[in-house]
Amino acid sequence: MLRDKYLDMSKIIRDKKIFELFRIVENHGGVLRFVGGAVRDALSGIEGFDLDLATDLSPDELVEICEENNIKTVPIGIKFGTVGVIINGKVLEITSLRKDTKTDGRHAEVEFTGDWEIDASRRDLTINAVYADEKGNVFDYYNGIEDLENGKIRFIGSPSVRIKEDYLRILRFFRFYSLFGKGEIDQKSLQACISNKDGLKQLSLERIRDELFKILKTPRAAEVLQIMKDNEILSSILPEPKNLDKLKFLIRLIEKYKIEPNVLRRLFLIYEPDQMLAENLANRLKLSKKEKQLFLNWAEFTPPLQDYFDGASRNKLIYHYGKEFCQNKLLLQLALEKRDIPDIQALLAKIEQFEIPVFPLRGRDIINAGIAESSEIGTILKNLEKIWIDSNFSLTSEQLLQKIAK
Repeated sequence: MLRDKYLDMSKIIRDKKIFELFRIVENHGGVLRFVGGAVRDALSGIEGFDLDLATDLSPDELVEICEENNIKTVPIGIKFGTVGVIINGKVLEITSLRKDTKTDGRHAEVEFTGDWEIDASRRDLTINAVYADEKGNVFDYYNGIEDLENGKIRFIGSPSVRIKEDYLRILRFFRFYSLFGKGEIDQKSLQACISNKDGLKQLSLERIRDELFKILKTPRAAEVLQIMKDNEILSSILPEPKNLDKLKFLIRLIEKYKIEPNVLRRLFLIYEPDQMLAENLANRLKLSKKEKQLFLNWAEFTPPLQDYFDGASRNKLIYHYGKEFCQNKLLLQLALEKRDIPDIQALLAKIEQFEIPVFPLRGRDIINAGIAESSEIGTILKNLEKIWIDSNFSLTSEQLLQKIAK
């Protein structure tokens, strides 16, 4: 269970002031440890994780000793025992040890405890129930380190019991399998997910969306979503994804050319929706206004791939739809057609570097040119703008005005 000085704490602690917090808690007779993702990711060699800590002090005790030592706190989730402690402007979430006394698949009623193993027993997966103190001593109550090393992702205790405490754990299981799993998926855990999949209907679509997006971010998203599709995990709450082979192609493509992953792009690709389905998905998953508009634009406008290779045609696309649309739509089209082009990075750079021109005429310019009928101004401007675009944005305002008579 205890692995003495097993973890290099420099992988976790970047701000030395955190050590002061350990000292304060210890002087008050308490214990403070890192837990969950911070420890798991450090053991896996992953950087850039969020720090979560646990303590055997109650939330009130923690707040009190922080105030005594001039450390600010914020109430993040006092009801569930979580206090935000501000260290050098950053909020560290510290949760008091607890056990769940009542759960309904979405929410839990908790009771605070001083027992670390009881706290570990309420967590979902063995790899997420590993703790570490500031000296690098690691406390592993459910063989999480060995499971992490072997790529075995499994629930603590009875998988069905863990899932019924919070049905979101079904999606979390697949996310962590996608990130850390090796070899065949744990069958006992998989069967529990299948048996309890209807429980996902109890969850808000916001929670579903957030966890689904985290799965889509992973390098093995296509493989894991295929397992979920084969076992009808998501089909009762979302349409069945159809382009998982193309998602696998897209993931390989962006990894090959070191392109930044984009979750919305991956979501669009696996459904390849028409406008109706795109709007339905955007509404059901409560996408932001900007995300929804981008999603709908991808569905509505599908320029031929060849237009991206021709400079003038590409510039027209950027002018009409914007850089973000063009960059994402290019990648989507390549994935849909399963095409790999060697100059893709240069092409994306050209889109980014293009300075979108501003149409040099306004309504008053038409009026000053002697057009008296206001009803004609809009039509004339539209026609002149088309001429200007077709000139690859080269005509000046004077040259355009000369064309009014024509």
